[in-house]
Amino acid sequence: MLDKLLVRRAAVLGAGVMGAQIAAHLTNAGVDTVLFDLPAKEGDANGVVLKAVANLGKLSPAPLAGKALAEAIVPANYDDGLELLRGCDLIVEAIAERMDWKQDLYRRIAPFVPAHAVLASNTSGLGINMLSDVLPEELRHRFCGVHFFNPPRYMHLAELIPARATDTAVLDGLEVFLTSVLGKGVVRAKDTPNFIGNRIGVFSILATMHHTARSGLGFDTVDALTGPAIGRPKSATYRTADVVGLDTMAHVIKTMADTLPDDPWHDYFQAPKWLEALIAKGALGQKTGDPAPARSTPRSPPCSRRKTRRRNSRPCAPVVTRKRNSFGLCSATCSTTAPST
Repeated sequence: MLDKLLVRRAAVLGAGVMGAQIAAHLTNAGVDTVLFDLPAKEGDANGVVLKAVANLGKLSPAPLAGKALAEAIVPANYDDGLELLRGCDLIVEAIAERMDWKQDLYRRIAPFVPAHAVLASNTSGLGINMLSDVLPEELRHRFCGVHFFNPPRYMHLAELIPARATDTAVLDGLEVFLTSVLGKGVVRAKDTPNFIGNRIGVFSILATMHHTARSGLGFDTVDALTGPAIGRPKSATYRTADVVGLDTMAHVIKTMADTLPDDPWHDYFQAPKWLEALIAKGALGQKTGDPAPARSTPRSPPCSRRKTRRRNSRPCAPVVTRKRNSFGLCSATCSTTAPST
């Protein structure tokens, strides 16, 4: 039974795009943080983590409140650093969306998790109960899902997902920490595929991708139409996928396809061929910075802002402020200008 969750030191397992940024946000909040990943094959054993921490200073928007804070993140690896877990109050797992990889890691770290610590998975939508099956009985009541959204420093929402055995006091304590220390707005979700945010959001993105192809529109045009023009963030559709990571997007789509066979829209729960092609070539979005080799639909030209005489007073089409993403396309701010004369 957890009376109070006091997080003085935390560990993040996985120094990928999300894990490193979660570690950064914990550090921003004044929490001593250890960031783990696999040992490097050459050089410093903590080389993978050191590279990830160095990369934090290059990301936009900035995950760290100050670049100097990067030095406060303690690098570690799974081969010789697991003893560091014994001093942690909160352990957040944020490795790739593979059930088998996550369960293997849980088996490995379980002997080092202290009796008071909370273990949480940042999975985007894998089953929390299934993840907990490999944990020892004494740890299951301190395990749950805590899903941050990318970029975690700026996205207000965090989902809290209990497993069957999760102690209510653990959830209450973790929610207080998330809201009062990390500044999050917490929504408690059930252990259903992709929880709430990704269940709705990824379906919306898939529907938009379907209509993009059906209507023969360019990606930049779609982002202009599905961003601020309709009250949504400027990342709109394709830029959102770019920031999230195309591989993560594909994993979430696969979770929907595998676990929702009776959904009336199941036929649409599949990654488009062009998305699979980009992933196969290693163009995973903002995390890799690799531009796509070709666009899959033609780009619609932006409207001209030159002063030209018009036959009528129709407003011009949305203007796209272009920013290159991993699709080799542009999407960002959309605005509409008054008619020119």
